[in-house]
Amino acid sequence: MIKERYRAYPEYKDSGGVWLGNVPVHWSTSKIGYLSCKTGSGKTPKGGSEVYSDDGVLFLRSQNIYDFGLKIDKNDVVFISDNIDAEMSSSRVLAGDILLNITGASIGRTCIVPIDFQRANVNQHVCIIRVPLALQEYVALCLKSTVTKAQIDAAQNGAAREGLNFEQLSKIEIALPENKAEQEQIANFLDHETAKIDTLIEKQQQLIALLMEKRQAVISHAVTKGLNPDVPMKHSGVEWLGEVPAHWSVTYLTHLVPNNRKIMYGIILPGPNVEIGVPIVKGGDVKPGRLNLESLCKTTFEIESNYERSRLLEGDLVYSIRGTIGDVEIVPGEIEGANLTQDAARISPDVGVDKRWLKYTLESIAIFSQLEIGSLGAAVKGINIRDLKKAIVPKPPEAEMVKIAIYLDDVLGKLSLLSKKCDNQISLLQERRTALISAAVTGKIDVRNWQPPTDSQNSPETP
Repeated sequence: MIKERYRAYPEYKDSGGVWLGNVPVHWSTSKIGYLSCKTGSGKTPKGGSEVYSDDGVLFLRSQNIYDFGLKIDKNDVVFISDNIDAEMSSSRVLAGDILLNITGASIGRTCIVPIDFQRANVNQHVCIIRVPLALQEYVALCLKSTVTKAQIDAAQNGAAREGLNFEQLSKIEIALPENKAEQEQIANFLDHETAKIDTLIEKQQQLIALLMEKRQAVISHAVTKGLNPDVPMKHSGVEWLGEVPAHWSVTYLTHLVPNNRKIMYGIILPGPNVEIGVPIVKGGDVKPGRLNLESLCKTTFEIESNYERSRLLEGDLVYSIRGTIGDVEIVPGEIEGANLTQDAARISPDVGVDKRWLKYTLESIAIFSQLEIGSLGAAVKGINIRDLKKAIVPKPPEAEMVKIAIYLDDVLGKLSLLSKKCDNQISLLQERRTALISAAVTGKIDVRNWQPPTDSQNSPETP
């Protein structure tokens, strides 16, 4: 599709390399090692994560490096002191440096450090590639191409953790126009075209965020106000619940579970994962599609035997109480008999309490807000099990619970389909972005005569 939209160069030659194939006849090829004047990574500061602080010198990690640029999110950024930065002076980053993740699941993600960027350092999972000023932007683009990603995939090593060493990195092949003006033209072309694609991606992401807000609003209204807009209302007596239908009651969450299956967390020290044992649900497992035998870790029968009281039955709810608090899922029959860690709580709906209604109620803003206020810990948020038991819940009659659950299943299912369509569109746009970069930096398309469109032609369209 990209080749059809843009013309090819008039003449090509064999690159002589393994990865690049044919390149324009006036281009050359090179390896990163021949172009860079510095290739190295940071290191773990003495004291590890214990020395991280809320201010000081920005300390970049692999979760900050993305192909679209640096992601400096206040929820996932750390700093180090001036003294530690001085001890790690060899891994300070400069404007124009190319940063590349060299280990873990994010291996190959790369971006360039912008001009006038704040003082920063990197850890051992991020490599700094420093090339001459004239090549910075072009080489940064080459590292985002599918050809480079394929070379990185082939070079990964390590049994326990995939990784890329500096020798492998130095051998990565790129195609290079010998004319600097042509390199700049390719960079300008890609800056303009990828910016249009990024705008479309951002719009899809905004739509997903709106759909998530809509989902939360629909849930919260249904489980606190009901489905009948004409029903008489009464004040619940609880500030964050406001008015509820007059025929509903208001109760503590602990009153919605049977006396012999109280709300509780599970195993405090489950030990390392074992091949044969009892499945355990951690806080991070409380996600759609995660509650299955294949995904869950296991603890030994000996350790689990001391926690019989927190075993799970089909239809129980598990609620994440540490880390990402507030996630809730219904236990499927596949993992009946599994147990919990201290990061998740079991909530067993009593007779007359619909499990789907209870799940939606626990997902509502009204309930989550109560628990979030009392969340504990600075580094890892947590919910005290006593606060969970005392969460105040509006309780409709059972028949109405079922109707609310059916209604929410239907409405949220439609919202989920819309969100998936947005996700698919984002994936297609990201694929096109990568393909366009790859075609330009490997000489598959000729953009030497490209000119930026006028303002009237410049409105983003779906590529």
